[in-house]
Amino acid sequence: MENYTMEGRTYRYYGEEAPLYPFGYGLSYTTFRYRDLVLSPPALPVCANLSVSVVLENTGQRDGEEVVQLYLRWEQSSVPVPRWQLVAFRRVAVPAGRETKLSFQVAAEQRAVWAQGWHLEPGTFTLFAGGQQPGQQTRAPSEVLSARFTVTGAARLLRGC
Repeated sequence: MENYTMEGRTYRYYGEEAPLYPFGYGLSYTTFRYRDLVLSPPALPVCANLSVSVVLENTGQRDGEEVVQLYLRWEQSSVPVPRWQLVAFRRVAVPAGRETKLSFQVAAEQRAVWAQGWHLEPGTFTLFAGGQQPGQQTRAPSEVLSARFTVTGAARLLRGC
């Protein structure tokens, strides 16, 4: 085998073709609403971690569980990267009519790209939070919120942080 790229070998690298059953696929007996996605800080140094919070509300008549998923997208990268990368997820039980605020940490390592070693690069990134992948078309409605953040500084090896 001479070609080690993942292009065309996994749905993460396919063009606009969606997978038949993406991560988090399933139905629920209730509905959820996402709001107040906050990234802190909105501009961070290349080696820093990102704090994320989002509010999840059960707007249905029944208690339910939701798998909250966070995806990261590189807006510009020096090497090929996935369309988006799952960086965190959590199954949360929310009683009917109630809401909960969730907090996550996205570590600097999760922004690293492979170029003959793991590198961290400056640039603009988009973080998605919701009950499904970004742009996913399903019969069960689910929101996906997005927010951008910026990484500043010079590119460096991950082990140099």
